[in-house]
Amino acid sequence: MEIIDAIILGIIQGLTEFLPVSSSGHLELGKAILGDNSIPEESLMFTVVLHFATALSTLVIFRKEVFEIIGGLFQFKWNEQSQFSLKIILSMIPAVFVGLFFEEQLESLFGGNILLVGCMLLVTAVLLFFADKAKNTNKNVSYTNAVIIGISQAIAMLPGISRSGATISTSVLLGNDKSKAARFSFLMVVPLIFGAIAKDILGGELSFDSQQMLPLSLGFIAAFLSGLFACKWMIALVKNSKLTYFAIYCVIVGLLAIAFAIFG
Repeated sequence: MEIIDAIILGIIQGLTEFLPVSSSGHLELGKAILGDNSIPEESLMFTVVLHFATALSTLVIFRKEVFEIIGGLFQFKWNEQSQFSLKIILSMIPAVFVGLFFEEQLESLFGGNILLVGCMLLVTAVLLFFADKAKNTNKNVSYTNAVIIGISQAIAMLPGISRSGATISTSVLLGNDKSKAARFSFLMVVPLIFGAIAKDILGGELSFDSQQMLPLSLGFIAAFLSGLFACKWMIALVKNSKLTYFAIYCVIVGLLAIAFAIFG
């Protein structure tokens, strides 16, 4: 993989991991427009490195909360930190279930199905629009909310539905505080990313080429830094009700994708 490609892919991963525009959907669109051979195929190792970088950027942004949660767990008390951890675990269950039992069916949807991507981008736009209009509250995410948000995260595994957009919108529409909704959305995916990385490592599916050390390192740095920026920016956007801009963007791209699938 070329160095410039690694940096570009790292920036894209860092931005789209947090911004509600669906990184998987955009990758499918890019492949369809440019051709599968026009975009360098990401090795599993590179994909893992980029996801690790964005997970690490999340931990840096929310380091205070993470340390509080870990500290609360080791106190073995039924406190706010342990309750929040339980909510995170509950939110993970739907995505883990889909990933374990429907992996092949899910992968089959990532074969250039542009019509599906376009329709799902429109779904993302609708969620973002209504979430942006919701009134802000001081409500915390409840246990029931955590499960429902987790179901949204599982559905967002479809190409074209933004994971952050779906989970934040669902949380806000359930009446939760917007800043807390964004915080919960970003923290709930971290264990899943580390779990997926552990699965790939233990499964022996990763192969490392020493010649790729520089591209891997630069891709990691690009994803980490752009992830820091996008994470902080997204929290501010949600708090200040600026998601409509992304809704409009998703509508435009979604309609173009549908037109491309039908007439292209």
